[in-house]
Amino acid sequence: MKRISLVIVYLSTIIFVHAQQIAVTQTGEEVILYDNGTWAYQNEDDLEEKEIPTNSKLFKKDKNSTFLLKSNKLNTGFWLNPKVWSFKKATDNPEAEYELQLKGGDLYGMIISEKVEIPLENLKSIAVENGKAVAPDLRITHEEYRTVNDLKVLLLQMDGTTQGIKFSFYGYYYSNSNGTVQFVTYTAQNLLNEYKSESEKLLNGLVEIN
Repeated sequence: MKRISLVIVYLSTIIFVHAQQIAVTQTGEEVILYDNGTWAYQNEDDLEEKEIPTNSKLFKKDKNSTFLLKSNKLNTGFWLNPKVWSFKKATDNPEAEYELQLKGGDLYGMIISEKVEIPLENLKSIAVENGKAVAPDLRITHEEYRTVNDLKVLLLQMDGTTQGIKFSFYGYYYSNSNGTVQFVTYTAQNLLNEYKSESEKLLNGLVEIN
């Protein structure tokens, strides 16, 4: 468990640093060069244009999410259960506004807020690009639009590998005229199903504040 915790913290601190090298062959093909001397073609399938499905369910904040964590940059807030989640202003990741951790667990979260409006359909490409800075083999394994507390958000699950550890990002992406929010949880791939319920409860606390 300690090893996983260290790797997850590592992920949050190098979100914009390449874990492996990407090179271009003489024929123009992009390839990933791994530390063990092997290589693979860079897979761009995740960025292909395709219709993103919409989940018809309406998602609401959990009744036990009683604390409202407010963004200092945007008119957004994040209801959470303070008995379950610890949080602090981001220190490990300079791009994030807040960092969160499931108490007694290996599930982590981060909130990245910026005052730039970005269409949801473009946020997908940005999320994949940023994720591949950590793990060039990153792939989207699930995506859908959701209505969360009357807000249209994009849900992305992305799986990748870094330092030999398989991990998953699971989060909401939201944008309005005031700016953009990336509200993301992450853990080891083999733990995601165990933690998905807590991830959902946290993520469903996203709200707009008037």
